[in-house]
Amino acid sequence: MPHPTYLTTAEAAEYLRLKERKIYDLVSQGVIPCVRVTGKLLFPRQRIDLWLMNHLEGDDAVSSPTPPVLAGSQDPLLEWAVKESGAELALLCQGSGDGVQRLIDGRAMLAGMHIWHAGTRRYNEPATLGLSGMRDLVLIRWAKRQQGLLLPPENPHRITRLEDATRPGIRIAHRQPDAGVSHLLQSLLTRHHIDAHQLTWAAHPSLSEDDLALAIRQGEADIGVGIEAAARRQGLAFIPLQEEHFDLAMRRRHYFEPAMQRLLAFARSERFVQRAAALGGYDISELGTVVYNA
Repeated sequence: MPHPTYLTTAEAAEYLRLKERKIYDLVSQGVIPCVRVTGKLLFPRQRIDLWLMNHLEGDDAVSSPTPPVLAGSQDPLLEWAVKESGAELALLCQGSGDGVQRLIDGRAMLAGMHIWHAGTRRYNEPATLGLSGMRDLVLIRWAKRQQGLLLPPENPHRITRLEDATRPGIRIAHRQPDAGVSHLLQSLLTRHHIDAHQLTWAAHPSLSEDDLALAIRQGEADIGVGIEAAARRQGLAFIPLQEEHFDLAMRRRHYFEPAMQRLLAFARSERFVQRAAALGGYDISELGTVVYNA
């Protein structure tokens, strides 16, 4: 019989093969994840599993401390939440691919990513990202976001679909090659039989979601692919194309670091929910869900 999402104290004791008294001791020491609802202890099963895996003996040793850095893709909601939560994470957002490499090298504690794999038609597959060798990899869902076409206010070129980017004189804003949206854009061009070499690209890549939106706002480009929240921030027109998954990748032990726990706790607040709604283009119903646990 499958275990429930939240375990009672008795169920947690049975699940961990411990006495209930020991469970209460672990709670009083603050070392086992739990929540208290109307005086009753409940234990989120996913977090109990992570807690167990974090205490595996013989797992890879930590050779040096990992800097408290959030690398990878930029996300306006995440960026705001890191600052407002007091998580004390440095932001170094230079694209999903850069975040993956920094995570592997131990140069970042967390990596935000939204990398689409056309072959599997899935986002953030560890095997396709070179992360399958990390024995303690965990992926936590941050949000589902709307990706689409960003266009100047009032859409002066009357663009309605991606194929309109092939018109003469239409300049396309773009990101660095290892950015998550670059993988999606290449997939979309292939799907619609558009030759990238026949397009007119902006002179320089945009290094973040906001930079790409700003390039269109300032007239440096006429169209680009990005998230709805960035379009709204710059007052741009937006045509949705695809819902994507934005996840946070980390080593298992870092899930329990104060920085990560503070960020997730803040993400459950009403203030955070209101901010996500105001930014637009976010579905945070799965935020905090463990989507991969090596």
